Amino acid sequence: METILIVDDEKNYPPILSAVLEEEGFTTLTANSGREALEILNNSDVDLVLTDMKMPSMDGMELLEKIKVDYPDLPVIMMTAYGTVEKAVQAMQKGAYNYILKPFDNERLVIYVNKAIAMYRVVKENRYLRDAVKSKYSFSNIIGKSKSMQDVFEIIRKVAPAHATVLIEGESGTGKELAAKAIHFNSPRRDKPFIAVSCSALAENLLESELFGHEKGAFTGAITMKKGRFELADGGTLFLDEIGELSQSLQVKLLRVLQEKSFERVGGVKQVSVNIRIIAATNKQLKEEMNQGRFREDLFYRLNVVNIVLPPLKQRIDDLRLLINHFIKKYADERSSDTPVKGLDHEVERLFNNYNWPGNVRELENVIERAMIMCPDEIIKVSDLPKDFRNNVDSSMYLDGIPNNAKLYETLALVEKNMIKRALKLTDVQSDAAELLGIGKSGLSKKISRHGLS
Repeated sequence: METILIVDDEKNYPPILSAVLEEEGFTTLTANSGREALEILNNSDVDLVLTDMKMPSMDGMELLEKIKVDYPDLPVIMMTAYGTVEKAVQAMQKGAYNYILKPFDNERLVIYVNKAIAMYRVVKENRYLRDAVKSKYSFSNIIGKSKSMQDVFEIIRKVAPAHATVLIEGESGTGKELAAKAIHFNSPRRDKPFIAVSCSALAENLLESELFGHEKGAFTGAITMKKGRFELADGGTLFLDEIGELSQSLQVKLLRVLQEKSFERVGGVKQVSVNIRIIAATNKQLKEEMNQGRFREDLFYRLNVVNIVLPPLKQRIDDLRLLINHFIKKYADERSSDTPVKGLDHEVERLFNNYNWPGNVRELENVIERAMIMCPDEIIKVSDLPKDFRNNVDSSMYLDGIPNNAKLYETLALVEKNMIKRALKLTDVQSDAAELLGIGKSGLSKKISRHGLS
């Protein structure tokens, strides 16, 4: 239950109030001076301060001012006599939640306290959600130790505090929206909206209304005025996913918004001004689209102030084990079995390491999520993997990349060398690499020497 701090210099008053409030289920702390109250606040979790206005040394107004500096969200109810009502009103202007006149009946006090506590619960919940979201999209939650991902983190760190437009490029499933959210939630706009819209999900006329909103009667079915995503994102960030799918006419309108910081709703003439940051993402090569006349050059350079390229999973295989462990932890609660999953079977590791992951991190997460549900033991086996994934792995073991005149012994030697290099990179320890490859440590040492590997 919540804790209430009662502050009053009259020795008999705090115990009486404590008895009333504790009967309602609250925990109470008492102080006979403002300084004693501040000391309690520094050492205890308090959800409401109930303080007298008139006290020696530090009065209720001064105590309120100090509380609002260190605990701005903490509600304070002032207790005051009729002669100091004017001062109580001043206190509310300085941030007090409410005031109550002495003498007061217990029922009124409980009503005031319950309202203040209910308000503070909402404040704490919102603060918790903001902190949770911020934590979720902090750099520590974007998984990657590879050089390519560290380069991405460095760009995000530098661009997040700025207001520049960002263009994120990468294949589907590489985490473009996650990177966009990391920028937003590490920026000065973190407490404002993050609004995402996919430019490929809607037809052109619907997308225009979705982006810019519409006035009542703008088209059949527009029975009321509707705000678009640009207005909803005011003060925050608008994430335009798959920007390469935007039509030529909408490209022109987007360019104008970037230049003028204003637009008209569909069917309207009034200018609507917005203060937003644009982050765009695409899985297309926008320069190639621009060269082919499908994407405006002026818009491209407006969007591409800061460019972030997310590497495909096949190019950051060093991160595979980290990602696997992350998703195993993420989906641990979805298991019907009480046995915790500790890792992958060696054959599964081999399949994962040899696979090209065309769906990137999103595909890996999907595979692990399904395997966590199906796995009855503590080790994920091949039989726990989705059937379509096993079929994709089998079909990816193709020979198309090998020249027709390649010699068998040369090809096998090259495959062996590359597999050893990858195993050493993944494990950092020869004995672990040998176990991953399914050979003895001495045999691995000989192969390392034969291939000239260090």
